[in-house]
Amino acid sequence: MGSSSGNGKQGNGERVSNGAADLVAARDQLLDGGMPRNPRLDAESLRSALVDLFDLWLTSKGAELGITADSGLAVVAVGGLGRREMLPYSDLDLVLLHDDVDPARVAEVADQLWYPLWDAHIKLDHSVRTVPQALRVANDDLIAALGMLEARHIVGDVELSNLLIGGVRREWRTGIRNRFDDLIAQAQARWQRSGEIAHRAEPDLKNGRGGLRDIQLLDALAVAQLTDAMPGLGPDVPGGGVKQAHRRLLDVRTELHRVAGRSRDQLRAQDADEIGAALRIGDRFDLARTLSDSARTVSYSVDVGLRTAANALPRRGLARLRRMPVRRPLDEGVVEHAGEVVLARDARPQRDPGLILRVAAASAQTGLPMSATTLNRLSEDAPELREPWPKDALNDLLVLLGAGRGVIDAIEALDRTGLWGRLLPEWGAVRDLPPRDALHTWTVDRHLMETVAYASASMTRVGRPDLLLLGALLHDIGKGRAGDHSVVGAELATHIGRRLGLWPSDVRTLSAVVRHHLLLPETATRRDLADPDTVQLVVDALDGDVQLLELLHTLAEADSLATGPGVWGDWKASLIGDLVRRCRTVMAGFELPTPEPIAPELLAKAAAGGVHVDLKPGEGKYTYVVTVIAPDAPGLLSDAAGVLALHSLRVLSAALGGEGASAVNTFVVSPKFGDPPDAGLLRQELIRAIAGDLDLPALLAKREREASGVGPSPYAQAQPRMIWSPTSTPGQLILELRAEDRVGLLSRLAAAFAACGANVRWAKVVTMGSAVVDAFCLELGGEDAAQRRDAIEKAVLDVVPRPAPKTPDPALPDSAS
Repeated sequence: MGSSSGNGKQGNGERVSNGAADLVAARDQLLDGGMPRNPRLDAESLRSALVDLFDLWLTSKGAELGITADSGLAVVAVGGLGRREMLPYSDLDLVLLHDDVDPARVAEVADQLWYPLWDAHIKLDHSVRTVPQALRVANDDLIAALGMLEARHIVGDVELSNLLIGGVRREWRTGIRNRFDDLIAQAQARWQRSGEIAHRAEPDLKNGRGGLRDIQLLDALAVAQLTDAMPGLGPDVPGGGVKQAHRRLLDVRTELHRVAGRSRDQLRAQDADEIGAALRIGDRFDLARTLSDSARTVSYSVDVGLRTAANALPRRGLARLRRMPVRRPLDEGVVEHAGEVVLARDARPQRDPGLILRVAAASAQTGLPMSATTLNRLSEDAPELREPWPKDALNDLLVLLGAGRGVIDAIEALDRTGLWGRLLPEWGAVRDLPPRDALHTWTVDRHLMETVAYASASMTRVGRPDLLLLGALLHDIGKGRAGDHSVVGAELATHIGRRLGLWPSDVRTLSAVVRHHLLLPETATRRDLADPDTVQLVVDALDGDVQLLELLHTLAEADSLATGPGVWGDWKASLIGDLVRRCRTVMAGFELPTPEPIAPELLAKAAAGGVHVDLKPGEGKYTYVVTVIAPDAPGLLSDAAGVLALHSLRVLSAALGGEGASAVNTFVVSPKFGDPPDAGLLRQELIRAIAGDLDLPALLAKREREASGVGPSPYAQAQPRMIWSPTSTPGQLILELRAEDRVGLLSRLAAAFAACGANVRWAKVVTMGSAVVDAFCLELGGEDAAQRRDAIEKAVLDVVPRPAPKTPDPALPDSAS
């Protein structure tokens, strides 16, 4: 090619060079718009004009060089021109195809096609190949294959181009199974290298996660007939879905080229205001919000596309003989199928507004993604939750929020499909809202999700884990609106709390958590803690509420950890801890739990003796009240709770007491699936358990093993916590246990107490989402009470879920006097 180039430049170089110079001049004229006769083109119109311009130049040049329909030559565009997405300074990717043409003729045509473009300083990626050669390259090189999937005929022998285009696509479809793992590995390496567009100050619009390369990945999966290139995200999807996200990313990258005057993929901070203004989006913060929305929509769609493609891959070998995946129950109307959370066959979304939250909670707890088909069906069919929310729905929301890191992907999926905004309309103001402070790593909505995840790891430190998780979710909900976000957020939290069906006192506490979520860190780091006025300021602001102080202390840590690296450390932790201790000293401690009163009709049954089991509907759609009256004896509580657990009845709350020789235990339960068993069956099973004919520990262990493949992790998010308090009765202590729930936990705890020789005089058991806050009045008695207390602590730690071991277990019981 070198000698051909020399001859061309000496002989007709001026004519050839002018041809490409005219192309550059026309391109520059399109870019320099703004004059009355040459108005400035918007980004989309500019790309279209550039495609037409380059197509025209190449078509004319091809005709001049004899690249005609019967010449055995063809010019094919790949890359941006092939996709009809030509940006101002994009590389020009061209393939010159030939078939039975004299090599000297091919070389001459190639020289006269490439050199004018080089002389005009147009970046050119070129190749000269026969169709078989091009197909071999596509078969050997994954990147080349992805590029050729976007090939488009420009000029010359169209049949030759179609042989290449059809051949590449056909081989891509037939060979996708062998290339799928490499395709995923390549995408993951690119994401690792370039980061997430949604959360980068200077994102890579082309290669970053959620960028234009991911759109091309979706297109490649669609060509392989494994998924839809533009998966539907439901009717309420924010931002307009993948198609709109694609156009926005292209528009921003187009303006980035125009501003930079050259090809560029990374959006620099200093260019953001100008680009935002050119696109009539707003300033750099508005532009960042638009990019976050677009990139997260694309990211979610890619996740869905890859899962769908993996499930659609043709089986081979022994895999073809395997049975279809089993549908395993997760919750009422929710099952696991082929590695995804889907609706049960008998689920009726139109009549079950709480189904959205049960699906999301199951996903967050198991770590399994929600099926896109399921989310679309819920978007189309699920009705609005009535206000106030049923208790079942609130409990499912708490299970979702208490699931640790799983909550982030679950809420993100709900949000990208429009379902989260339906549940929490106030979320729209913080969705994709960029941070104004450089310390913040995440957008405001992602920061809230991160805070919830960190809070779930500390929810056993507070007596009201439900209010901690809700406070973490809502503490910055006032951002994106006029006014102090804490004040605005407190008012919004009041409305949200009422909608969720919280008690009025809990609504006030939730509002105060949001209002004062910055009080402790700001006071601890800016004021003199030794000054009594400083402590009194906090006490007065919190109205002397120890519970509120406890919630704010834990939230302050979660909020800081979710902000970014280095925001939380030993110095800040010690300052806030010192302030909280001083405030506790001024406040009046905390109120001890007390037993629930027993209804007179139950006292009468207890006096009559015998074993009674009653089951009746509760306040919620899926809740029931089970009352057990039986002769009081060690192990009765363990037997009763174990029978309920064996019949998939989850204990939401319980009041345990007695009258004379009989125990009176009332449980509020929720069936895991379907309807509860008959009360007569429960009574028969309880009698068998009391008689020793049921091996409850073994049966509960088996039930938990059966659920372990699709249920929650065996490890907890948070360390369990035990608080001992004395009573006015000698030999009795109150044990308050804060831990995460598991199958048959109450039965296991009661058995542990009995094994340690402790008698449960009364108990109050409450389940809040995935956390339990249980108070037991234990009768220890005897001179060895202290030793028995130590034994109880060890026995309790053996049955409650604990975090995965990393370092020596820091779970130590706390004492309160």
